[in-house]
Amino acid sequence: MADSPAVQAPLDPKEQPILDRVLHLRDELSLLKQDKSTYIKSHDVISLYDQVIEQVHSLNIVREEYGKPLEQNRGRNNEAPAVYSMTSTIRRLLDHLKEAAFFSAKDLDSASHTLEKMKDTLQRGKETYSPHLLTLLDNRLNTCRNILTELQASLADLSPALTPVHERLVSILRSISAANTRQKFPAAEVEGFREQLKDIRGTMVDGKFLAKDSTAPGGQAIVAELLDRCFLWSGIVLTRKGKIDERFKTTYDKLYEIRNQLERLSLTQAWSLRETDLYNYQRQLDRVDESRINGNFEDSTGYKADLHAQRTLLYLLRRSYAYIYSLIISSEPVSEALLPVFNQLQTLRRCLVEVKRSGGVSSPRDLYPYSMKLNSIDNMRVEGKFLVGSDIPEGQGSVNALLAECFDIAYELRVQADENDSE
Repeated sequence: MADSPAVQAPLDPKEQPILDRVLHLRDELSLLKQDKSTYIKSHDVISLYDQVIEQVHSLNIVREEYGKPLEQNRGRNNEAPAVYSMTSTIRRLLDHLKEAAFFSAKDLDSASHTLEKMKDTLQRGKETYSPHLLTLLDNRLNTCRNILTELQASLADLSPALTPVHERLVSILRSISAANTRQKFPAAEVEGFREQLKDIRGTMVDGKFLAKDSTAPGGQAIVAELLDRCFLWSGIVLTRKGKIDERFKTTYDKLYEIRNQLERLSLTQAWSLRETDLYNYQRQLDRVDESRINGNFEDSTGYKADLHAQRTLLYLLRRSYAYIYSLIISSEPVSEALLPVFNQLQTLRRCLVEVKRSGGVSSPRDLYPYSMKLNSIDNMRVEGKFLVGSDIPEGQGSVNALLAECFDIAYELRVQADENDSE
């Protein structure tokens, strides 16, 4: 619990008993989650879930009374409860994009698409989940939509003719920030980005970017300001050479390690990854984010971080939230108990697809390792179901479908190999 974000005082005194009860329920759930000796079973948390719904109902009533239904406090994907944690991540990302004041239309399109999917999730959950829970979740979605609309409006004047230049500048700025956090500072790489910026500036005529028809498309100020920021930031980064102010080294090291761990997870999709582990990362990030004073990082004496330290820490914070967002939206609606098997099958499928794409195998014998692994997984089933003890974890359909697909691809490769032998 040490990495939990600081709990802010309720906006209304009537909320304090609700907060106290919810914190108690959170502690009980945390104890369940920390027990690594077994998987969390649905029936273990149903009574706690019902108690949470009671508190949600009480909270909705209180907030309706003082006219703040959209106020935010602090499951599974494709189900209504998962919307709560996902909106927390999206809210953080959108707030950071707004604070950074640079982002591409693609960033906003992704968030918009995810919010629409979550809206559909809530619609599907109307007959399943408490209306009190759905009201709270809908309010959280509306808060995210409001921020998204504000961000979209800031790019409304950007002409399609200038969008490619704008997206390239966003990419360069982020690449410079990434280079700034490398273990060994890549000066030549940053110099290369600076040369790209000079090339982009060289395309301007009389201080304006021109379209193919020699007209000046809309959004000049947006792109020109971003270009200036890129030059300024690249200059600062080259001067500092990746060395952050020692007063903020502890915070930097913590964020650096979290970013690297999340990056490894995003690359490997580790078989042992449990979605609840992502929430632990997010709580650590929230704690750092909420420690800022009026948006500024400060040391123990109240000294404010300089521009280099501020932007570097914000980049690591923002990148980590982005990794969590990406991992959550890519996770599958499968029970934690089945995730190790599901992830193994995903890896096997990727390998088999790659073998098929590269021309197949020269002999059926080359398929033995894949066949042995698939058969060992198939033998884990009892009457067609994967069991954990006497429980039947949810997600059987997804795992069985993936297993069947792997067998089909392996069969196709075997037939092809037999035909090659015959010829």
